[in-house]
Amino acid sequence: MAKKKETAARRYPVIRVKQEKQQRMAHSERNSIYFVAAIVALVVAVCVVPLAAEVSPPDFSHPKRTNLKMDEAFLSINNELDTDVLVSWKSELCYKCLYQKLGVVPMRTGPGQSSSANFTVGTQHEMTLQMNSTSAVELCQVQFHFGEHGNYSLWINNMTNSSQANCSLVTRADPVNSYIPILVSFCIFVGLAIVFVLGTKLLRLGVVRRLILKVSGSMETERLINSELGYPRIETPITDNILLPPPGTNKRLRSLDTFRGISLVIMVFVNYGGGRYWFFRHSSWNGLTVADLVFPWFVFIMGTSIALSISSSLRTGSSRFFLLKKVMRRSVQLFVIGIFIINPNYCQGPLSWDNLRIPGVLQRLAWSYLVVASLDLMVAKGHLDILTTDAWWSPALDILLYWKAWVCVLLLETLWLCLTFLLPVPDCPSGYLGPGGIGDTGFFANCTGGAAGFIDRWLLSEKHIYQTPSSRVIYATNMPYDPEGVLGSINSVLMTFLGLQAGKIFLHYRDFPRSIISRFLIWGFFLGVLSAVLTKCSRDEGFIPVNKNLWSLSYVTTLACFAFVLLVLVYYTVDVKKWWSGAPFYYPGMNSILVYVGHEVFEEYFPFRWRMADSQSHKEHLTQNLVATSCWVLIAYILYRKKIFWKI
Repeated sequence: MAKKKETAARRYPVIRVKQEKQQRMAHSERNSIYFVAAIVALVVAVCVVPLAAEVSPPDFSHPKRTNLKMDEAFLSINNELDTDVLVSWKSELCYKCLYQKLGVVPMRTGPGQSSSANFTVGTQHEMTLQMNSTSAVELCQVQFHFGEHGNYSLWINNMTNSSQANCSLVTRADPVNSYIPILVSFCIFVGLAIVFVLGTKLLRLGVVRRLILKVSGSMETERLINSELGYPRIETPITDNILLPPPGTNKRLRSLDTFRGISLVIMVFVNYGGGRYWFFRHSSWNGLTVADLVFPWFVFIMGTSIALSISSSLRTGSSRFFLLKKVMRRSVQLFVIGIFIINPNYCQGPLSWDNLRIPGVLQRLAWSYLVVASLDLMVAKGHLDILTTDAWWSPALDILLYWKAWVCVLLLETLWLCLTFLLPVPDCPSGYLGPGGIGDTGFFANCTGGAAGFIDRWLLSEKHIYQTPSSRVIYATNMPYDPEGVLGSINSVLMTFLGLQAGKIFLHYRDFPRSIISRFLIWGFFLGVLSAVLTKCSRDEGFIPVNKNLWSLSYVTTLACFAFVLLVLVYYTVDVKKWWSGAPFYYPGMNSILVYVGHEVFEEYFPFRWRMADSQSHKEHLTQNLVATSCWVLIAYILYRKKIFWKI
């Protein structure tokens, strides 16, 4: 029957035109469903999240409660000693840090009486309070994690037959649960996804179909129900991450755009503030937060796209010299765009060279793309189908065929190790990887970043790098330091090259999903073991700690391990089993440069930002940031429908 319809369509152009028209109408109706669903999700996010996340604060008896900001608690310290007490503090995340002065509590006014002083303390991390006498004798220590908007009292009194004091902490009023807005928001978005999936399933049931047709009596409704509601139509490939299959097939890796979209959506969310939660901000120095995950993943999947794109171009007859010119042009364009968007005063006139920041996210992408794409052009094979798989070394085909590129990358990594650990830095120890400031007991206050910071200040000068690094939050550093600096760009090349390796696996094992999955898991296991060795499974005590600011070697191996595992999950569910279409992350993944540049340029404009009633509320910040991120997903979807894609 299908062959008869196809033959009739070829013989009678009128029938073919009618069929194409019906397909376009079904596709339009399908897109309308997704568009309406996206609008509903956005409206619910705007209207429901603020109401559901409303948390009534406890009734504190102290008047200072009304002056507390986000991530702050009220602490009253009562002194029953005959000496003034100096109170100092340090954060649990501050490695080998000096104590910072909190304040002084005067001695008691008389027998049986006490004096007190009130302080505001941070609640993001656990802290240690140290009480010293005026003669610098330590009286006691208290380690505690204060809760947001909590009310606490600390009592200092004498211990019987002891030179030390007794310190006891009392909770006068419980803190608020500042994580409820996250839970509510998560439940809302998951609920919308479940309702949408169940709705599409119900519309396919015969009883529901007949009921809707009976109520509406519309042939348009019947056509809408019979369309593929659960899976967006796969159009002609538009992005570069195309896997060219054997002739006569039409196969596309949606998982790559989905993976890129996941990274991009999280990146937009954390760049907009992430609800002002500490784990949605970059780590102050060593360690990982959610915000530290997404940029390396974006770099990784760019490497995967490079492998597939160059292989596709070579198989269609493009010359390597032509592709090299194209790579150089794209790299320059990315670099120039990056210079503009990280220097926001371009809206007020010409950019000033005096304080122009040079490194940045797009600049690092441009550098990594240029190096890795050039290496791949040097060794890429134009015809993979003629490669033998009978040799003893064929299981390592995706590595041994490109050994020259591997040698270049390993030489670059050797250069990073030598510069990091052997380069003499004035007034700093060789191989220093610390944040400076109050870290390392304050001995190396001006050594922020060690060799990485020194090279940036020497090559670019202090005025042309990032002025407010994340290390200022906990380590109180006063030196400019750029997390997208020159030395770290070497390791971003390594991250891109590991993504390129994932692309080679896709190319060489394209007809064997099980082989692709197994090799990804092997790479993830190998990189995970390497990370464990480099870090000694600790945050600060390893040979090379995981550090986003430095883009350390362990940071790259750890995030590449995560990337291989996540790509396995996305590839298996999207391309192998087709359980998931990749929506809604697929759409921003198809227009990644436009979404990234747009969210940076229009960050301060409505509907991405508006005046809040309470700027010290996690709830309002989270609502604003979720709405802004959802807007960009919706914009990406609309552009996808209109077939508008910004390619460089």
